[in-house]
Amino acid sequence: MHGLWRQFCRDQRGNYALMTVVAMVPLMGTLAMAVDFTEMSREKQAVSNALDAANFATARRLTEGATDDQLRAYALDFFNANLNKINPANTTLTVTLPSNTTGGGLLKMTARLDYKPYFYPVFGQLVGKSETDANQRISFNITSEVRLKNTLEVALVLDNSGSMTKTGTGSGQTRIDLLKTAAKQLVDTLAQQAAMIKQVDRPVQFGLVPFAASVNVGPGNGNAPWMDTEGLSPVSNENFDWSTLNAADKYAQQTNGIWYKRGTGWGTDEGQMLTRFSLYRDMKVVTNHERVVNSKRVVCDEYNPNNTCKRDHDEYDYIDTYGPFASWQGCVEARPYPYNVNDAAPSGGSANTGIGVGDPATMFVPMFAPDEPGNHWRLTQDPDEAAPTTYGAINSWWNDDPTSSTGQSRLRNMSKYFQPRPINAPALAAGNGPNYSCSTNPITPLTDVSVTTGLTAIKAAIDLMKPDGGTNVPEGMAWGWRVVSSGEPFTQGRPETERGNDKVVIVLTDGANTYYTPSSLSHSDPADSKSTYASFGYLNPGYNGTSVGRLFMGTSSAIGQFDYSNGNYTNALNEQMATLCNNAKAANIMVMTVALDLSTTKTADQQAIEALKSCSSNSRFRKDPTDASKPAKLFWNATGASLSNDFKEIGNELSNLRIVG
Repeated sequence: MHGLWRQFCRDQRGNYALMTVVAMVPLMGTLAMAVDFTEMSREKQAVSNALDAANFATARRLTEGATDDQLRAYALDFFNANLNKINPANTTLTVTLPSNTTGGGLLKMTARLDYKPYFYPVFGQLVGKSETDANQRISFNITSEVRLKNTLEVALVLDNSGSMTKTGTGSGQTRIDLLKTAAKQLVDTLAQQAAMIKQVDRPVQFGLVPFAASVNVGPGNGNAPWMDTEGLSPVSNENFDWSTLNAADKYAQQTNGIWYKRGTGWGTDEGQMLTRFSLYRDMKVVTNHERVVNSKRVVCDEYNPNNTCKRDHDEYDYIDTYGPFASWQGCVEARPYPYNVNDAAPSGGSANTGIGVGDPATMFVPMFAPDEPGNHWRLTQDPDEAAPTTYGAINSWWNDDPTSSTGQSRLRNMSKYFQPRPINAPALAAGNGPNYSCSTNPITPLTDVSVTTGLTAIKAAIDLMKPDGGTNVPEGMAWGWRVVSSGEPFTQGRPETERGNDKVVIVLTDGANTYYTPSSLSHSDPADSKSTYASFGYLNPGYNGTSVGRLFMGTSSAIGQFDYSNGNYTNALNEQMATLCNNAKAANIMVMTVALDLSTTKTADQQAIEALKSCSSNSRFRKDPTDASKPAKLFWNATGASLSNDFKEIGNELSNLRIVG
């Protein structure tokens, strides 16, 4: 063709031929350019479509936990398969994975298309270009970016201590009511966003951890494999001496770390385990004390010299009906250090638990506040006889065993719990008994708020919060972490390796950490326990044969391990909290903290503010207003009047984690 074209050009016969040649050169160039431009545009659009498709598909694989190498290979295969008749050899794909593996980030892909024109090379040579220049490829770079659709898992760790009944500063409402409103608004805000993201499963989940002096994991979890149902944890028998059950026909025996009922006196219960759970079942109260008809008999109290009765009284036989005295309400004690400040999996049960042999100290132990010294009633048979006035310690709720002598032995003696409580025993004071210091509602596990049922459940749980008891922020924080994590005890959280997911713990408190001496609450301490009973048990005589209370384990030399004062207890809790927060943040938990109505002029409040601020994570989006070179802390110093707006800021922060590009 080229030869014919040159011959045609050399032909000089007639002006018409010459004019035709002159006219056809630009005409053919325009035609060549038009054809090539059309094809080039088609290929460019096809590459762009394949690139976007590969990017979104790879983003989905990324959130499922694929490795970097697997992602790059998957992206290339997906891209090539969708090129629509374009030779993959004419393209080059570059994949830039997100550097942030803890959630979100950009997944960027760039494709280079080397387009080879169809007609332009002929035209180029026609107008004098060399063959090499005329056959140059035209290259394009096309970029696609996908901001990962973050999923959110948020644990609301909210103070339910007694001080939350106070009026919030500048508001006219109680702190607990202000908190309920603000928390529900936050859930609603994120739920509305979640409802618009249809292609992501469980886009936003919320859990609720109400806390006071302890945390309630729910009485329905009494048989959960992570609970210490066999009494193997060193915490389980910290205040119980099972060896005091030592009658000839009814005694306790320990085998492989577990205490069992031995002897014929147990009847059908012989061989059963003796644990805190069994105590709840074994404690009985007389529910009906019925006199047997025609059982009257006269008993002589004093005789005359002639052996006739001088003074007598009537006696009767009675049939008693027994019922349960109490049940476990769901609160658990803090695990011993270091397990109280981490998310270590519970793995210490026997073969019966199905969880495998490990360290029993990792298991969770039900709270059981021992009966403290002081007889709560006097055993009588006659319901008409008046019961004596109660006396004793702050939580004396059962009758002491008469064989006990010292205050500590009366506390630890187990025989007393197997003497039924008579029908005429006086009523317990509110909150007293084996569930002492268990004052909150149960944890609500992570729940999908993009669906109506989940949203309703979380808001209902928030509405049910009621303030009562002390303040143990680190225990609440620890359970917030456990709620969003993927392992036991609560397993609703996504795997920690899943990218594009943020695990967030929001902690709010209106006061300093507290643990109390009995005297600070105007009560005596006949057992010399050095504290009231709460999630760390008593502080004396110490943990697991040591002289150190569990609260002091893992603390620095600045904490006096024998300084039994409220102030030192607060300092120890603050140190436990600092360690816990650092551990949680190191595990990629985003921590947000809120101080409610804490004064910047009071020393104790200042310490609490600094502890909360130090605990918080750094913002990914905002700068410190006082130093633009630093990120802002995710900490809010709120008042009752500002709490709603502060929670809106928290909502904005969480919303930014879910931006979709």
